[in-house]
Amino acid sequence: MVPGDVAVVDEEVVEVGLVPARSGRIAAPGLVDLQVNGYAGCDLLAADEDEVVVTCHRLAADGVTAWQPTLITAAEADTTRALQVLGRVAAGIPSGARTGARILGVHLEGPFLSSHRMGTHPAEHRRDPDAALLERLVSAGPVTSVTLAPEAPGALALVDWLHEREIVVSLGHSDATAAQAHAAFNRGAATVTHEFNAMRRFRPRDPGVAGVALVRPDVVVQVIVDGHHLADDTVRLVWEVAGPRVALVTDAIAAAGLGDGSYRLGDVEVTVADGAVRRADGTLAGSALTLLEAVRNCVSLGVPQAAAIRAASTVPAGVLRARRHGRLEVGGRADLVVLDDRLELHGVLVAGREVESNGRPTAGGR
Repeated sequence: MVPGDVAVVDEEVVEVGLVPARSGRIAAPGLVDLQVNGYAGCDLLAADEDEVVVTCHRLAADGVTAWQPTLITAAEADTTRALQVLGRVAAGIPSGARTGARILGVHLEGPFLSSHRMGTHPAEHRRDPDAALLERLVSAGPVTSVTLAPEAPGALALVDWLHEREIVVSLGHSDATAAQAHAAFNRGAATVTHEFNAMRRFRPRDPGVAGVALVRPDVVVQVIVDGHHLADDTVRLVWEVAGPRVALVTDAIAAAGLGDGSYRLGDVEVTVADGAVRRADGTLAGSALTLLEAVRNCVSLGVPQAAAIRAASTVPAGVLRARRHGRLEVGGRADLVVLDDRLELHGVLVAGREVESNGRPTAGGR
């Protein structure tokens, strides 16, 4: 934590540590969310360009300045259409797409998952590792990461293919043993999708993907801290073991920012009650969490404030090698949030422009 004000000119941070004009506020990097299935009423698998643009604005209003839309397992035609839509918005089409939270690329959560660890993903759309299908999906839009189960025959060849193209491989929805997890990480897998959830259970003589991810210094551990996916002590354990490598994600669905009710997650009908998102059979199905709420939840469990903010900004940006995001530094992009000591949001800047409560940026140049 550095005392003093931050100076911003146009889209750039030009100075930090200035004599403060006022006290009681914290300037921090804009938040970066690696896993967003939907937000504020929008389900990304079914959204059109205008709906995605509105989602960019709503995320920005809640402190997220860069994000990775996530598409759960679905029919190839539906995934391809969604990739094309998200690709056009990421490229600045249509009008208005250049403002709001920036899309860093798309996360494909599937379809190469374990049939034993599908979670809420529709089993009928799961596929065995298929290089031709993967190539078609990657060609359809700006894919930046893929979640897969490494234990299936042919999965490691997909890890190699993705790693060669600098597409991040995340292990998840997996029944892999510890040995199988190590093999995938050794081939270039870099992170795990929602640690402990939809994974082989940790056992004393076989810690599985979750245990291996915790002890490997080259693996970023993504966690959903919403009070439902992980017990408080599990969150504390993750931080004790892997604190500098923890990335907070929301796994948000269309309910995020809206509250309890009935929603859709791709092809799946879900219900939100008391903040927990579940299918009819009780399976957790993403979250209604905002990323700033996840930061506050971590702090309430004893995580230092600066570390929790870093886990929601610098660490996730690093997973995607998005060097200009998730940092507050001279010469850096002016994506900032302004918080108070309770981590309540008092302002957001995207590329130097103030974001109003409706998500629309105002003029920059401060």
